[in-house]
Amino acid sequence: MSLLTVRGLEASYGASKALFGVDLSLAEGEVLALMGRNGMGKSTTIKVICGMLAASDGELEFAGADLRRLKSHQIARLGIGLVPEGRRCFAPLTVEENLIAAARPGDWDFARVAELFPRLDERRDQLAASLSGGEQQMLAIGRALMTNPRLLVLDEATEGLAPVVRQEIWGAIGRLKAQTGMAILVVDKTLKELRQVADQAVILNKGATVWSGPIRTLTPDLTNRFLGV
Repeated sequence: MSLLTVRGLEASYGASKALFGVDLSLAEGEVLALMGRNGMGKSTTIKVICGMLAASDGELEFAGADLRRLKSHQIARLGIGLVPEGRRCFAPLTVEENLIAAARPGDWDFARVAELFPRLDERRDQLAASLSGGEQQMLAIGRALMTNPRLLVLDEATEGLAPVVRQEIWGAIGRLKAQTGMAILVVDKTLKELRQVADQAVILNKGATVWSGPIRTLTPDLTNRFLGV
């Protein structure tokens, strides 16, 4: 049974239409890779799912609820945890304060986040503004986990990070998949790493879904056509 269902999703920024028909489906415990070149609608789709941009048409359901009727804070309370592009940590707060600010009842607490990212425990009293980019990304992921989501949404979680940190983030995503059964929606461009963690993939082109299926069936022809430079 699908946890998240998106059908025929359309959305605009004012008079400029950005989504022309996005379709995707994500089951409980599944990892879905949302792929496409820059500017093809990936982040816009995430914004609509999370209630930060209104849909102009289409269906959008999560755990049986119509997300089009809800505001972003209500969607978060339903169980969608967002790791936004650009991290957006609370710079004046410490690591621990950032995590506590997002906490909701459930299995994920500071100790469990620190087990996933030991570096956050080491820097628990540091201001978020003083962290490296990779540490801020770990904090952003930890903050989303502290909401105890049913669906974790990662929007470009490894972009711009050093290779060693990227591998640490991918390792954490792999552990989340293996150990929690949490549904995960990942927006990223690195096909090699995505193949290691994702079950399904959806490719967007010019604001619409042009391919979907098991990521293992994604062929070189498709990747060159829709993901190549």
